[in-house]
Amino acid sequence: MLVRHSMLWSMSVLLLTGLSTPYLHAQDYPNREIRLIVGFPPGTGADVNVRYFAEKLRVLAGKTIVVENKPGANSNVATEYVARSKPDGYTIYPFSATTVAASQHLYKNPPVDVGKALEVIATINTLPFMLVVDAKSPYKTVAELTQGMKKKGAGASFATSTTVGTIMGALYNQAAGLEAVEIPYRNPADALGEMESGRIDYGLFDPIFALAQMRQGAVRILAVSTAERSQVLPDIPTMKEAGVPIDLTSWWGVMVPAGMPRPIAQKIGDWFTQIVKTEEARKFLAIGGGDPLFRTPEEANAMFHAAIQQWGEYVRMAKIPLN
Repeated sequence: MLVRHSMLWSMSVLLLTGLSTPYLHAQDYPNREIRLIVGFPPGTGADVNVRYFAEKLRVLAGKTIVVENKPGANSNVATEYVARSKPDGYTIYPFSATTVAASQHLYKNPPVDVGKALEVIATINTLPFMLVVDAKSPYKTVAELTQGMKKKGAGASFATSTTVGTIMGALYNQAAGLEAVEIPYRNPADALGEMESGRIDYGLFDPIFALAQMRQGAVRILAVSTAERSQVLPDIPTMKEAGVPIDLTSWWGVMVPAGMPRPIAQKIGDWFTQIVKTEEARKFLAIGGGDPLFRTPEEANAMFHAAIQQWGEYVRMAKIPLN
């Protein structure tokens, strides 16, 4: 009888411990600094975005928030790093979920299966990519640029710094019958001098960087990649309006390593949603051309898995060679 009671007691403790461990961790979370990972160098659009949220998150979490830049391979270095991190809530990846989804299809042997290795626990915003030229460029419209690039043939070139830019450039080539050559940059700022000198004809950049450079008088934005004009940038036409049937909508999500205890994931997701709902955040996102996006974790994950399929189609349509 004593043995039986002892076994029952042991089983009860194990059961109780197993059920309560994630909740105990959640109650204790966070108890040390939290790292936000960025796949691009300091000063880039992604870095500016993440640092804004890091400061707001510091107040809500009550802990030090460290921003770690891990640039390389069009953000894939950072993606792999996060995917292989512990799912304990101390490594968070606020970034373009569509870029991560597309990157899965740019390699013959992807280092990680992002659909299995990552989870999206909150959404931040949607945003278009932008077709830009140097501010002194003779091209004032997409039609003028297209005509000019057709004359240059294989001598035309464009700058990119992200996977989405690569896809947009390839689709533009395909839709408009261009032969422009892609020149990839680790940091989009490095392309500005080449565009100013005329060695590169145009660039395809994220809106945070493109709009900042437009305000400084460095570039002219010709069009956005989305099918409809952005709510916060109503004066900028779409590629579709210019006769180039492109519809690329990028969106940012809060990604974490798969397997994170649900209470911790919920707490992190709630923090980001709380930030995005503020008027200050709405204005900040608008500066970078973004419209706030609110989805539940379940909806966000469904969007992510749909994006993996959708952007795989874009990569194939664009006939991008695999690395």
